[in-house]
Amino acid sequence: MLWFVFYNQKLLVKINNDTIYIPNKEDLTELETQLTKEIYIGRLGNSPCFVAEVTNEPLSLPVGLNYESLRKLYIKSEDDIFRMAGRAHQIMNWVRKHQFCGQCGVPTKNKTDELAKECPSCGATSFPRISPAVIVAIVKEDKILLARNINFPTSFYSVLAGFVEPGETLEECVQREVQEEVGIEVKNIKYFGSQSWPFPDSLMIGFTAEYADGEIAVDNMELSHADWFSCCNMPAKIPGKRTIAGRLIEWFLEQKMPLMPK
Repeated sequence: MLWFVFYNQKLLVKINNDTIYIPNKEDLTELETQLTKEIYIGRLGNSPCFVAEVTNEPLSLPVGLNYESLRKLYIKSEDDIFRMAGRAHQIMNWVRKHQFCGQCGVPTKNKTDELAKECPSCGATSFPRISPAVIVAIVKEDKILLARNINFPTSFYSVLAGFVEPGETLEECVQREVQEEVGIEVKNIKYFGSQSWPFPDSLMIGFTAEYADGEIAVDNMELSHADWFSCCNMPAKIPGKRTIAGRLIEWFLEQKMPLMPK
């Protein structure tokens, strides 16, 4: 039985020889604090998993236990641990924000037959929120469009992304976001893959697309710079391969990398 325990948006983990583990119930016996909002969230391998939070951080943690941010966990942990930790984080955020009915204000209760909150007064039901966002690799001949977000470090570039609006198809969202952020048009939009991204509750849906028309004109609201990059002249820093952004860029590099002479 594994416990994904959060305090102030950070996850309690067990560290042994630089390897990260999720604590079990026995590990938590020395934790001098009360768990709240306990919910079963599924299984990791053969181990049932629960999420909970603590409202007060203990003055000292038992040896080997520490609180880590999800972003650090993403870098240090195995994929299956990060995916379950992301699920736990999203569910805990939802639980925290839906303690009261949004329709009549009465305290909600956990449904017994599914992962949902139910109002005992008006019967309104709420489910964990997922925010879909598109992310797209745009190719023009032998170059890919990469951009620098205003919050990125100076040398860090990535592909374009944006949240889906009500009433949009995913393809329409790709076209709108690209037009709004860099002023160009795209064609031949094709599905690439998806990734859960719990910051805080996104589902990243990846696409590839081809340049159709227009000149780059960044919006200066989300982006500070954008340009076309060849596989031989990439930015100094790009997303890691564990992200869907990194996988999209890797897809481009594999397609366009010149063949090495034998």
